[in-house]
Amino acid sequence: MPFTLATWNINSVRLREALVARLLTEEAPDILCLQECKSPVEKIPLEGFRTLGYGHIVARGQKGYNGVAILSRLPLEDAGDLDFAGLGHARHVAARLETGVTIHNFYVPAGGDKPDREVNEKFGQKLDYVADMRDWARQNRPEKAILVGDLNIAPRQDDVWSHKQLLKVVSHTPVEVEALGAAQEAGGWVDVTRTDIPEGQLYSWWSYRSPDWDAADKGRRLDHIWASPDIAGAAHGSRILRPVRGWEQPSDHAPVFADFDL
Repeated sequence: MPFTLATWNINSVRLREALVARLLTEEAPDILCLQECKSPVEKIPLEGFRTLGYGHIVARGQKGYNGVAILSRLPLEDAGDLDFAGLGHARHVAARLETGVTIHNFYVPAGGDKPDREVNEKFGQKLDYVADMRDWARQNRPEKAILVGDLNIAPRQDDVWSHKQLLKVVSHTPVEVEALGAAQEAGGWVDVTRTDIPEGQLYSWWSYRSPDWDAADKGRRLDHIWASPDIAGAAHGSRILRPVRGWEQPSDHAPVFADFDL
């Protein structure tokens, strides 16, 4: 069964309901995973998405922060959620397709501004969260699984606009890159995007702080699509929809797409 999957940190699904509707209308992915919904589940504008054909929805939410949702045109069932690092945050939800493929939608903590857990509690929480992702994958070796989301780490040198200048900036520090690499290795996860696009600068996030994000192009690839080794070969067609970052009142993230023939 072929399908197209997309992941997008929407930075408030209620504020940007029209942008989600536009993406669903123009690009029509079969499955859209959203992060940072910033809404209790009962206040996510689900009816509008249902009218566009996305009648299968699994979500976890909380007021004003975090929140993850999976919108699908394909039937799926709720496959639970995980509370890594014991934060009590709505940062993960899983859904299972009728084919048995499980989709894990993650929103990893951003980690604050200082890359030092001794002075920045949020950075420690981020490292603990990714360590728990590693341990989970070791204990539950993923099969027929896809992991997507805003992982808030740009692992490769060409995943950031300047490797040298960002080595001490949260999201690209060596300790974070090493932690994410360990989590990926523990599950044998295949980075679908970089398998399809192996070379060159590639970004999915551009800061709001830049007055002209497009011209400055100081981006980072924080949003990822991974697949378990048994189905990674079925993935293709990866792309990042950079123009979406330029829509009116946009999220600071652009959606990441991949196709699967399963």
